Amino acid sequence: MSQVKLHAETRSEFGKGAARRIRRDNKVPGVVYEHGLEPLHLTLPGHELLMALRTPNVLIELVIDGEGSQLAIPKAVQRDPLRGFLEHVDLLKVKRGERVTVEIHVNPEGELAPGGNLLEHVIPALPVEAEATNIPDGVTVSVQGLAAGAAILAKDLVLPAGVTLAVEEDTVVLQVLAAQAEEAAEGEEEAAEA
Repeated sequence: MSQVKLHAETRSEFGKGAARRIRRDNKVPGVVYEHGLEPLHLTLPGHELLMALRTPNVLIELVIDGEGSQLAIPKAVQRDPLRGFLEHVDLLKVKRGERVTVEIHVNPEGELAPGGNLLEHVIPALPVEAEATNIPDGVTVSVQGLAAGAAILAKDLVLPAGVTLAVEEDTVVLQVLAAQAEEAAEGEEEAAEA
């Protein structure tokens, strides 16, 4: 897990006009939520935040003017649908040792059984519970030799120490689907001959 340090400023202006002014200065408006306390409205550096968010489940150390330093993880990111730049970010304040629920990527490795079968990611991002300062980047699972109809359940995954599932153990994560393209092509050839 990576940790990034960002310098932030508190903000007191709200609304569309204030947000547009912040974005014009290559910054991003954001909010830090903490359990049971009022949210803290911030202005974050745009480029540094964009680079930090490229890492899944990044731990952000916020150095806030007048507030000191605190740890946070991204909870919601709003992007412009056409240009892709950041419009707003919601962060959740965490403490060392606190457990949080996040989603990690499931990375399959190996070759499926011959026959042109397809691997379907039923759950592309697996919900897990982990310590906020020790969130894994992902989990790797072997699909070597799996045939059509095979499935990998959440309980079959080997999670790092201290990480637990946040879904039912019988949840299908990956499944192997039978190839249908060849069957369709054969059916078209038979129709053409008739």
